[in-house]
Amino acid sequence: MRLLTADLFVTLDGFALGEGAEPFFGYSGPELDRWIRDRLDEPQLIIMGRVTYEALAGMSVTATDESSARMNELPKVVFSNSLREPLAWASTRLVPGDLREGIRALKEQSGDPLRSIGSISLVKSMISLGLVDRLRLMVFPVILGRSGREPAFAGYPDIPLDLVSSTMLDARLTLLEYRPVPAAG
Repeated sequence: MRLLTADLFVTLDGFALGEGAEPFFGYSGPELDRWIRDRLDEPQLIIMGRVTYEALAGMSVTATDESSARMNELPKVVFSNSLREPLAWASTRLVPGDLREGIRALKEQSGDPLRSIGSISLVKSMISLGLVDRLRLMVFPVILGRSGREPAFAGYPDIPLDLVSSTMLDARLTLLEYRPVPAAG
């Protein structure tokens, strides 16, 4: 069975986006760049929701940098009931309908591991349905307070997590990887 890892970039106070915030909340660095590049070099099927698809497809289709070129090559699946095919982004297919059944079908197929990037609403739904095997959080050392937009964990059910690993990048970013604890019984 394929594993599903959900990657989220968040601030210390749990926001995935901030009003006027720079990319990576202004904390880019060589180790973060290398981590992103290394993750993109791994075999994977990227899954995302409509909002993330629209944001990334708009940037990646015209970009010429190495990471965007790799994103264009990687196989991608978009879970959406509002988008229609054909999708403009290369190597991307649409999966409409029931999320639980769509993810379970992908997990049961042979192939590369599944990885979601961003897609705050999709990740919340997948975690609520018990479909995420690993939750990786890149925590940026900033509190957005009043300028924070899109709280990453609002509306989540209570979910116990086991810490699998932790890593420091660029002497200021913390990468935390968790495994959801299966419900008893």
